[in-house]
Amino acid sequence: MPSIVSFVKNIYRSRRTLFNLAKNDLKERYSGSVLGLAWSILQPLFTICVMWFVFSFGFRAVPIDDAPFILWLSAGMIPWFFLSDALISMSGCIVEKSFLVKKVVFNISLLPIVKITSLIFIHLFFIGLLIGMFAVYGRYPSPVYLQVAYYLFAAVCFNVALSYITASLVVFSRDFGQMIGIITQFLFWATPIFWNITLIPERYQWIFKLNPYHYIVGGYRDSLIYGKYFWQNPREAIIFWLITLAIGYIGINLFRKLRPHFADVL
Repeated sequence: MPSIVSFVKNIYRSRRTLFNLAKNDLKERYSGSVLGLAWSILQPLFTICVMWFVFSFGFRAVPIDDAPFILWLSAGMIPWFFLSDALISMSGCIVEKSFLVKKVVFNISLLPIVKITSLIFIHLFFIGLLIGMFAVYGRYPSPVYLQVAYYLFAAVCFNVALSYITASLVVFSRDFGQMIGIITQFLFWATPIFWNITLIPERYQWIFKLNPYHYIVGGYRDSLIYGKYFWQNPREAIIFWLITLAIGYIGINLFRKLRPHFADVL
């Protein structure tokens, strides 16, 4: 636990550097394209438009819990875009910025935070878009919508904790980096995004609820569709944060042990 506290203090002291690096990372990601940063918005937006057309006019999906299917699906897809992008980009951040690793004065523990901070800028746009979609269907903002900030914070904490494990391992095994893509696909289908967890027999649902991504995606839906506050599910919240703290403790200590060898491998 002390390692986590000292880690947070270190991040806070470097907050200005972190913010500037995040802005630069966002610019560099699409620097070679004509539309630039617009691609980070257009790609997920196109996916949502296709889903809206397919499920509204093609399959004519029925509402789920009195919510139009496209709203129910979008409330799961938009946080998933953020979660999956964070998992993939943060896992390769050390290899991608290898030139910084070799600089003794640079604090490389900031690299995963830089990646997720730049993704937050994009995600905030899609949260606004999602709220706009709900308004089009006559579901106007309410105080419970503010709870999305809590689940975004939870998503950031979990991904940061996990990234110190994945980013460290990718340095020593590029094959593990390829596995991240497979793991992401598995998590997509293991997380109730396209399907409702009520389809699973109740005695088995606890297995899926152990998935931290389920807690986050379900939290967005609880906030925007069901009007349920996070403290109404205390057991799931406690399990999520215990898992996050455990992964964070393991990740930070693993990162510290392997960090002296990064420059030699890269």
